[in-house]
Amino acid sequence: MSSEAYDVVKAHYAASDRGDLDGMVADFADDIAWTEMDGFPYAGTYVGVDAIKAGVFGRLGQDWQNFRADPDELVDGEDGTVVAIGHYSGTYRATGKAMRVRFVHAWRVKDGKVTAFEQFTDTHLVREAMQ
Repeated sequence: MSSEAYDVVKAHYAASDRGDLDGMVADFADDIAWTEMDGFPYAGTYVGVDAIKAGVFGRLGQDWQNFRADPDELVDGEDGTVVAIGHYSGTYRATGKAMRVRFVHAWRVKDGKVTAFEQFTDTHLVREAMQ
């Protein structure tokens, strides 16, 4: 049986797969803290839905063709923590180079809302596609 947090995270990835930005952020808390890993092209912590849309999702859509974040496994911590293990893929528009890179995403959910997200990935492989 899945927890509410697990279902929220699963719904985010399903919306992403559909290209549904509103669905992706539907369960984000107003003050969500979204952290992209140091070394990643959009590194930093973005606070709030608008900051995440502009600083992360908008830039990914602008800079990458067919960018995807596909979870291969979701691990339910049953305490509001969900870990996604998967891979990114896409082609960097400026270079035409494709990449496929593993990721781990740590999600924190409270009262049905995502309060925090942290990304872990091989930033070197992402940057190779950009050069």
